[in-house]
Amino acid sequence: MRKPLLLAVLLSVTAMPAMANLQLAQKNNCTACHAVDRKLVGPSYKDVAARYAGDKGAEAKMAAKIKAGGSGVWGPVPMPPNPQISDADVKALAKWVLSQK
Repeated sequence: MRKPLLLAVLLSVTAMPAMANLQLAQKNNCTACHAVDRKLVGPSYKDVAARYAGDKGAEAKMAAKIKAGGSGVWGPVPMPPNPQISDADVKALAKWVLSQK
């Protein structure tokens, strides 16, 4: 009886960071232009993760792009800068986006 309960607790704890970072993306209006699995105004998070898979410097590049904005990588629509997002949140968002499969 205790093993199923322990398993349920462990599974919920491991799922929390992914949900927390989706909530962080929603809080910072990232989801106005991006979705996890489909293109909106910008690319899906899964497409971004696939493009940068295997790139050891991807997390730093992604964090810089979130903070400073950019253009031309995914088409003509620029990504606006987000200087109001804390460095810790930018790093968490970059890590989460790159973890999407």
